[in-house]
Amino acid sequence: MSNPHHVKHKIRRRCKIVATLGPATDDESVLADIIQAGVDVVRVNFSHGSIEEQIGRARQTRETAQRMGRHVAVLADLQGPKIRIEGFVAHRVELTEGADFVLDTRLGARAGTSERVGVTYKTLPQDVKPGNLLMLDDGNLCLRVVVVDDHEITTQVVTGGMLSDSKGINLQGGGLSAPALTAKDLADIKTAAAMGADYLAVSFPRTAADIQQARELFRSAGGKGGIVAKVERSEAITNIEEIIHASEAVMIARGDLGVEIGDAELPGVQKTIINRCRSLNRIVITATQMMQSMVENPQPTRAEVMDVANAVIDGTDAVMLSAETAVGKYPKKVIESMARICVGAEKQRRTLVSNHRMSSRFDTIEEMIAMASMYTANHMDVSAILALTESGTTARLMSRISSGIPIFAMTRHPEVGRRVSLYRGVYAVDFDANQVPVGQVNRTAVAEMQRLGAVQKDDLVLVTKGDMSGIAGGTNSLKIVRVGEVF
Repeated sequence: MSNPHHVKHKIRRRCKIVATLGPATDDESVLADIIQAGVDVVRVNFSHGSIEEQIGRARQTRETAQRMGRHVAVLADLQGPKIRIEGFVAHRVELTEGADFVLDTRLGARAGTSERVGVTYKTLPQDVKPGNLLMLDDGNLCLRVVVVDDHEITTQVVTGGMLSDSKGINLQGGGLSAPALTAKDLADIKTAAAMGADYLAVSFPRTAADIQQARELFRSAGGKGGIVAKVERSEAITNIEEIIHASEAVMIARGDLGVEIGDAELPGVQKTIINRCRSLNRIVITATQMMQSMVENPQPTRAEVMDVANAVIDGTDAVMLSAETAVGKYPKKVIESMARICVGAEKQRRTLVSNHRMSSRFDTIEEMIAMASMYTANHMDVSAILALTESGTTARLMSRISSGIPIFAMTRHPEVGRRVSLYRGVYAVDFDANQVPVGQVNRTAVAEMQRLGAVQKDDLVLVTKGDMSGIAGGTNSLKIVRVGEVF
């Protein structure tokens, strides 16, 4: 059997990088730098900044990427029902362990003291009971509920420290009843559709119904992108199978999730979700604090290197940066560091071989072609796979199989080129098969890849396409060809 790890040409990073835009990337030269360094998807975070700023960032990304000849997707991330405390008169207070502290839904936005503070979520008293633990500021502070009435929650400080304005509140174990989509989210969905977002991320979903509601609203507003479920509630873990099925992609949002289920549970949950997403042919993003120290420092800690590498080895499609690029001091360096770690992790054998779906039946001809292609590629000395695609589906199905062989999604649709930029090991190539005589499509596609330097004479390549050009979901053929031979 030939070596499935054989790579004749330059090493390509397969795990994709998502970078959050913000003040640190608003300079056009910085944006160009991070795209050049390897950003595949930019995240526009509706939790911060004005609508005008977010639309401008998406537009600037499109223009810069096009000028650089790159396919870069835009992921619009809804804020969701982030439950927060209000503010303090002095902007911050020190909470002492053992002291009483009251969450008062009637208190004003800037009226907090060391004894009590307001809450943005006015029905919070109906969701908690004595004995519950409330985690503030991503779990840095902990309050135990002692007494609850219609408007106040009296707590005892379990873990004290400095508490400042507008910090988040989580109920350990989950159970907060706030709907996944807020009034702000409904308006932001329309904005995401107007900016042509390639993906829409739904924050704090509990069930598949939350995902379906977001999709329906996005579609009715003219949005065509995929829906990303951000797993950050305890209830989402309970309903993880239905949420994965309902979504195009899943984001493991480890901040709020870790607070709700406990940080000790996170590693196992992360590995399980990555595995299930790949098994169910969905995309998965691993997010939150992956390179957090690089907000201030020019290189990551060894622990961060291990964190990113382990996610890559486990099979994540993408790793995501938040504050590191949005407000950090070293946006370009953090992308370069993350890319280097990904490539290093991808040298491990378990990232290059797979038994995925080997004992399963396939649901469609398209899936059968995709699986046959990858099985063939992993057992021959194949240099590349050329997937001529209208929707990107065949490339996505292929990307569920661990392999070191690049998958080129050759498409005439710019939106498909951007969408596949999130798929592990898939690279978009602009190619319009409709402009080529039917009998010459394979030959022309191979010639184009040879021109781009992706393959060379005598390389063995696989070509997949449909008999009926221009029809989405019609891939039904696989051909094995050698570059330079007549076929």
